[in-house]
Amino acid sequence: QVQLVESGGGLVQAGGSLRLSCAASGRRFSRHPMGWFRQAPGEERRLVATLNWNGSSTYYSSSAAGRFTISRDAKDTVYLQMNSLKPEDTAVYYCAADTRTDFGMSYAAPEYDVWGQGTQVTVSS
Repeated sequence: QVQLVESGGGLVQAGGSLRLSCAASGRRFSRHPMGWFRQAPGEERRLVATLNWNGSSTYYSSSAAGRFTISRDAKDTVYLQMNSLKPEDTAVYYCAADTRTDFGMSYAAPEYDVWGQGTQVTVSS
């Protein structure tokens, strides 16, 4: 069974840090772009950060740039280091992979076809 499983979410005070992890199983994602999205209550799911197959290219939303860092390792585990967290970062964070794209980048949610179940991040003020 192909799965992406997120972990590392939780409750943190504003200004704090969290590191999210996304573990892959059931197949390899080493040729494919992967990304982190988030969805707050009443809002659509939005891209936070994405990277290509080997991590040499990354992209960040304007809200994440300068504070978040996306990375991946040889086991297809994808990380999102989140620093200087703000209350507006509160959301469910999802990891995703676009298995229909090889060696490129993907920027929109409809391009991603494998999703994790999400992990809650809550930032208190």
